[in-house]
Amino acid sequence: MNTVKLCTLSRRSQELLYVSISKKLSSATDSRELHKIHSLIITLGFDQSVFFSGKLISKYAKFRDPLASLSVFRRVSPTNNIYQWNSIIRALTHNGLFSEALDFYSQMRKLKLRPDTHTFPSIINACAGLSDLEKGRLVHDHVSEMGFDSDLYIGNALIDMYARFNDLNRAFSVFDEMPHRDVVSWNSMISGYSSNGYWEEAIETYNYSRMAGIVPDSFTVSSVLPACGGLVAVGEGQIVHGLVERIGIKTDVIVSNGLLSMYLKFDRLIDCQIIFDEMVTKDTVTWNTVICGYSQSGLFEESIKLFLEMVHKLEPDLFTITSVLRACGHLRDFKLGKYVHDYMMEKGYECNTTAGNILIDMYAKCSNLWASQEVFEGMKCRDLVSWNSLINGYIQNGCYEEAMKLFNMMKMDLRPDFVTYVMLLSMFTQLVNVDHAKELHCEITKMGLDSSLVVGNTLVDMYAKCGKMEDSLKQFESMKDRDIVTWNTIIAAFVHSKDCKLGFRMINRMRIEGMVPDVATMLGTLPMCSLLAAKRQGREIHGCILKLGFESHVPIGNALIEMYSKCGSLENSILVFEHMKTRDVVTWTALIFAYGMYGEGKRALRAFKEMEATGVVPDNIAFVAIIFACSHSGLVEEGRACFDRMKKDYYIEPRMEHYACVVDLLSRSGLLTEAEEFIISMPLKPDASVWGALLSACRASGDIIIAERVSKHIIGLNSDDTGYYVLVSNVYAALGKWDQVRTIRKSLKARGLKKDPGCSWVEIRNRVYVFGTGDSFFEQYEEVNNLLEILAGIMAKEGYVADLEFVLHDVEVDEKRDMLCGHSERLAIAFGLLNTKPGTPLQVMKNLRVCGDCHTVTKYISKITQRELLVRDANRFHLFKDGTCSCGDHW
Repeated sequence: MNTVKLCTLSRRSQELLYVSISKKLSSATDSRELHKIHSLIITLGFDQSVFFSGKLISKYAKFRDPLASLSVFRRVSPTNNIYQWNSIIRALTHNGLFSEALDFYSQMRKLKLRPDTHTFPSIINACAGLSDLEKGRLVHDHVSEMGFDSDLYIGNALIDMYARFNDLNRAFSVFDEMPHRDVVSWNSMISGYSSNGYWEEAIETYNYSRMAGIVPDSFTVSSVLPACGGLVAVGEGQIVHGLVERIGIKTDVIVSNGLLSMYLKFDRLIDCQIIFDEMVTKDTVTWNTVICGYSQSGLFEESIKLFLEMVHKLEPDLFTITSVLRACGHLRDFKLGKYVHDYMMEKGYECNTTAGNILIDMYAKCSNLWASQEVFEGMKCRDLVSWNSLINGYIQNGCYEEAMKLFNMMKMDLRPDFVTYVMLLSMFTQLVNVDHAKELHCEITKMGLDSSLVVGNTLVDMYAKCGKMEDSLKQFESMKDRDIVTWNTIIAAFVHSKDCKLGFRMINRMRIEGMVPDVATMLGTLPMCSLLAAKRQGREIHGCILKLGFESHVPIGNALIEMYSKCGSLENSILVFEHMKTRDVVTWTALIFAYGMYGEGKRALRAFKEMEATGVVPDNIAFVAIIFACSHSGLVEEGRACFDRMKKDYYIEPRMEHYACVVDLLSRSGLLTEAEEFIISMPLKPDASVWGALLSACRASGDIIIAERVSKHIIGLNSDDTGYYVLVSNVYAALGKWDQVRTIRKSLKARGLKKDPGCSWVEIRNRVYVFGTGDSFFEQYEEVNNLLEILAGIMAKEGYVADLEFVLHDVEVDEKRDMLCGHSERLAIAFGLLNTKPGTPLQVMKNLRVCGDCHTVTKYISKITQRELLVRDANRFHLFKDGTCSCGDHW
């Protein structure tokens, strides 16, 4: 009896000891405490216990001591207990020792030990950790062989593994065949889709989970938010955000960080700021997300401000620091950039190659090439980006020779890539140095980089901008592959060279070859319509813009306003303006210019006031437009007031073009002396445009004294603009000073400068007819000549006398009269009258300013024929009707 009692007491004492040690084991908070408990277990002889050995293996693994876990397992080996094998496999997987975990699994199988449902989740995670798809599939086969397919935890592990292998079909197959699913199953599937960029599927799976009655948790939300951000699915993202607020997981830092990232992708920076401000706990990821997001959104100052705030609370990562350095570069803020660089060095961040490249770029943008060079030379490892960043820095700062020296040094260290050559080609384009560019082109071809689309596009652009259109077209035709940029570049090249005819042909060819135009194509094409005043093509392009859905783009709307205004349709310009939902300063300026071209000065002033009322701040170009409009409507006081307000109210320092506009304003209204005094009082040295505005008015008014003084000023400037020399020549011709005329013409010829020949064109039944001054080789030449003679007879009866001052050649009076009759606009008007129905309006375009005699003649023709004649010259539109002109002789 006593023996039985003693045995019972001993067993109870042992059980109590087991429970006590088990509790201590579970509550151990560090390795030191765990070692003491482990020693006690060994002392008491419990180390061979399946329970304690398994617990010790797991606990050591939790404290990141897998060697101790292995030591415990080896102490109980050999063992056939699956719990101990599962414990060591789980411990190794938990500590990232995936190969070792799989080795133990292989040993189990060799020992014919049957794994259970607790074995496979760890083994599957080990396969995923090793990215070993083949082993993962083998383990999956083992799962199926043993009939564990329906196990929830194994199914979840398999979904996660296949998702990490980017094998979403298999992941879904496992998910679809699961008899039971929990929130982890759905989360694994959503996360798998989202992390692999299958954002639509991620959102769709999330929606199905909601319909299945699953209550989302923090992991669900943090998985679906990147999908909403990636798709810029604002509506779905806001719904998820609403759910976060409702189920109370807003305080989870990971969830809040996901919301921040999503709203940054939506470019909804106010929502982002609200979430950031409301966050009670902010971790490093929070700060890094917002700082980098602001920098990427162009909010460079805000990004830097947050960084300066962050460094007093948490330590940023290198990605954030480099993001802030980029922001400093964009702001050209050397002081801040140097501060961030010093912070990096002080905190001991390893300046890797990427960080070094960003520093080179930042210092270069701050115009401190010495600092860029110092960073470059101090780099342990340089790559192509390092060299390209430094070379580009020298190019940006105009140090072209140094850039070429660096390029030659680079070739001794690394093989240049297409980026290097594109930068150098762009440099030679700026310098208009086609010879050096051609040498570079040969080098590119030898290196086999000519097949690069970017290089090909750059070469097309370079040759065009260097005035070598044949080479540009040759390069275009030689390209095997062309993208939308290629087509846009060649179209822009034709616009640059003013060869609009070939430009339109290229657009048609682009369509035939199946290339869909983009916004840049439209912006490149519309100026051609403006140059040619090709209203029909302009309307066709407008239709194409509407079809492609580009009408909401503000630059497109601005270009349409300009196109219609230059094609003689002010009404359509106004309609485009009125239909625009968003307007910027360019939009308003385009409208004001349009009004100015049609002599609608008062409407231009109203538009200017309306622009100010809507909060759009006028820039220097807007003031050029409004003073121009006042000038062409005789609104002298209003124009002066605008010039004064520019500096007084908007602190815009007047430029040469503003002074030229004011001179034009005064001169057109006959205030020639005041205009000359204004020029003399200018703080800037007046250029040919300023003196030319006054000279033009002198010639029109017949003020010979001022005209001679101004002519001397223009000749003294030695300008390369042919137009001003022609104007001076015309003044001397009007004065009969033919020796001076001949001297100027010889000077122009010696300098290789040519006068643009006068030409006019008219569009009739979708065909454009072009006429040059004195042209006699065109359809219906005899009929046109006869009509002009008939009109001349009628005009003479009504009092018209030819103004022979506008014949700028030293010939007899009769020949001068004939020459006036041969001016291009008269030929175009007469041709138009012959080929259109009586009473219909006629539109004629001219590349130069209408001469005074032609202006007078066109007024007579409008009265005689009872036609509205809309004539666009180099400056503006003239609407001739019943013997009067809309310009009021202010042209």
